[in-house]
Amino acid sequence: PPAEPLTELRQAGGVRTIVLNNPRRRNALSLPMLQSLRRDLLHDVKSRELRVIVIAAEGPVFCSGHDLKELSSEDDVKHHSQVFELCAEVMTLIQKLPVPVIAKVNGLATAAGCQLVASCDIAVASEKSQFATPGVNIGLFCSTPAVALGRSLPRKVALEMLFTGEPLSAQEALMHGLVSKVVPEDKLEEETMKISQKICESSKSVLALGKATFYRQITQDLDTAYKMTTQVMVDNLTLRDGQEGIEAFIQKRKPVWSH
Repeated sequence: PPAEPLTELRQAGGVRTIVLNNPRRRNALSLPMLQSLRRDLLHDVKSRELRVIVIAAEGPVFCSGHDLKELSSEDDVKHHSQVFELCAEVMTLIQKLPVPVIAKVNGLATAAGCQLVASCDIAVASEKSQFATPGVNIGLFCSTPAVALGRSLPRKVALEMLFTGEPLSAQEALMHGLVSKVVPEDKLEEETMKISQKICESSKSVLALGKATFYRQITQDLDTAYKMTTQVMVDNLTLRDGQEGIEAFIQKRKPVWSH
């Protein structure tokens, strides 16, 4: 029989769900898995119908990180570079997309899988989920996951995870800011869709501008960030939906977005 696709894409009501679909390999981010994920993220991404992307997974492990079989000495340095470069491309792509990306985590997310959660704009996790960067235990320090982790967590929390490989519980991940919400497993779909549907009520063009600006300003000093975002607020007002929203508010009616 033909092999199951490594990722599955389904879309309805403005919400695209991309499911990591290789539970037998713990949804490892092999080179083919990364290629499939990138393809699904980029598919028709400028469509007005696409408003939010949810990344989910089949099986008890959300994502176990890189496929270690690809990182053995049987493959050469060129192949190893290709794996890490594509992974970095996918992680940065998530933040460059014009729509919000939500990680829907139900299970274990380790190493590059934890990096994937940290790279998403929002993360909703079930109570049973755990997060770890255990590369140090096998002699491969999680240096690329540390980029996303160090930008999502307090430094000392991130470094404890990186130095020890010990997992964070879902509640600890929530307390430290790695995830946005923790819910019972049977409420995970409902809560993720609730957030997704709320996002779908807003203008795509306004959200795209806001998301891009957020990630630009977060790395800048305070004065530069305010200077840049002040101009963006002015630019926002020139958008058709910027004017529509203000007019609708003044006229006490629901806005009709052009996106």
